[in-house]
Amino acid sequence: MMKSVLLIEDDAAIAELQRDYLEINGFEVQVAADGETGLAMTLSGLYDLVILDLMIPKMNGFEVCKKIREKQDIPILIVTSLQDDIDVIRGLGLGADDYITKPFKPAELVARVKAHMARYERLVGKKDVKNIIQIRDLCIDPDTRKVYVNEEETVLTTKEFDLLYFLASHPNKVFSKEHLFERIWGVDALGDMQTVTVHIRKIREKIEKDSANPVYIETVWGAGYRCRD
Repeated sequence: MMKSVLLIEDDAAIAELQRDYLEINGFEVQVAADGETGLAMTLSGLYDLVILDLMIPKMNGFEVCKKIREKQDIPILIVTSLQDDIDVIRGLGLGADDYITKPFKPAELVARVKAHMARYERLVGKKDVKNIIQIRDLCIDPDTRKVYVNEEETVLTTKEFDLLYFLASHPNKVFSKEHLFERIWGVDALGDMQTVTVHIRKIREKIEKDSANPVYIETVWGAGYRCRD
């Protein structure tokens, strides 16, 4: 499978040069021109490595690196024109795996990318250790059992998390209360189907901007509930 790289770089000429060399070497490449866009794209979970310029608009590379590392463990390669060692040390301290200083030879960049991807695969194998689900501003991390809304963590109970994760894992599919109850509480569980309704309400209060007009978990009248992607 082709590996995917995200370039977070505001200089269009540099980004195009990097992308061309990486694509020639068999990588799938996308570009984000500012920090906020780059962070959102990274958290989608679609990329195997991030190449991050430090001096970018809207959100600088240091902050982007910090926020990525809070939620994902993919390799981050800093690209910087800063000559002060303290900036490089700061970037590495925030979780970056390596750095390369402008100007650099594109072949060196490609070599660094290949090396870090190979190292990452050796460490984690071929499995995806972060099966993060990202639905707009909602982020669900099953490995840590944490949920974030607009990058802010919201605390769910065990059953609330299980219910939300199950629905989000099957986007746009409608599940009846009976199916959800059996799935989350168990076939032999004793209880009322109203338990599902109560938990859905509690989840909405925690993840929806307006729980009366939900955008994530919708009620399909007469059928059940679904999570909109």
